[in-house]
Amino acid sequence: MDLTTFLIQCLNSVQYGLLLFLIASGLTLIFGIMGVINLAHGSFYMIGAYLAFTLSSLTGNFVLSLVIGIVLAVALGYLLEWGFFSFLYEREHLQQVLMTYGLILVFEALRSILVGDDVHGVPVPSWLAGGVEIGHGMTYPIYRLFLSGVCLALAAGMYFLIKKTRLGMMVRAGATDRDMVQSLGINISLLYRLVFAGGVALAVFAGMIAAPVASVYPNMGHSIIIICFVVVVIGGIGSVKGALVAALLIGFVDTFGKVFWQEASGALIYVLMAIILIWRPEGLFKQGT
Repeated sequence: MDLTTFLIQCLNSVQYGLLLFLIASGLTLIFGIMGVINLAHGSFYMIGAYLAFTLSSLTGNFVLSLVIGIVLAVALGYLLEWGFFSFLYEREHLQQVLMTYGLILVFEALRSILVGDDVHGVPVPSWLAGGVEIGHGMTYPIYRLFLSGVCLALAAGMYFLIKKTRLGMMVRAGATDRDMVQSLGINISLLYRLVFAGGVALAVFAGMIAAPVASVYPNMGHSIIIICFVVVVIGGIGSVKGALVAALLIGFVDTFGKVFWQEASGALIYVLMAIILIWRPEGLFKQGT
C-alpha cells in the first residue's frame, strides 16, 4: 500500500468513525441518562436518510432539506418521549427491548407505506461535487471531507454544551443521580425530553448527511444499531468522549480490516470490543465524561 492509498483509507476511517459517533452519541446519552435501551435508535438514522431523499426531491436544496429535517427530528423526538418513552423509565430492560423493537416494526411499516420498498439515492449538492487531488492522480470526494468537518464541528459543539453550559451540567448531574437533580427543583421530565429529542436529532441528521454517499434502502437502521451499541459499550455507557474515541477506533479497525483481511473484517470489531472489555469492563471512560 503506497502513501496516497494509506492516506485515503485514513480519511475513510475518520469519516466513518465520525458518522458512527454522531449516531452513537445520542444513544449513549439516552441510555446513560435515561436508562432506556432503545433498539429503535437505528430507525431514526433510517428516517433521516429517507427525509433527505424526500425533502431534497421536494425542495431541490440540500441545506434547506437539512434544516427542515432537523426541525422535524426534534419534534419527533419530543413527541416520542412524551407519548411513549416516558412510560419506560421504570420498566425492566427486557420490556424496554421488546417495546422499542416493536417501534422498529412500526417505523418500517410506515416507511413502506409512505415511501415504498425501492432503493433510492440522494445526489451530492453541486457545490460539494468533485474531489481534491491527493497524489498520483488520485482524488478524494469533497463531500466526504465536508461530512467529516460537519461531524467534527458537532462533536466540538457537544463538548462545549455538556462541559461548559448550565444545561450540560444538569445533563451530567442527571446521569449521576436523577433523584438529587429532581430534589434541587430541576424539571427532570423536561430535561429527559430535551435529551431524547437531541439524541433523535443527531441520529436523523447523521442519516441525512450520509444519504448522498450511501444508498437509501429499507431496514438500513438494523445493522447500524448493532455497531452503535458496540461504540457505547467500548466508550463507556453515558460518556460522549468515550463514544468519540470508540467510534474512531472502530472506524480504523473496520476500514483497514476490509483492506488487509476482508474475510475476517466483520469479526474484528467484536474482537476489539472483547479485548477492551477484558481490560476495562466499564469501558474506556466513565459516565458523564
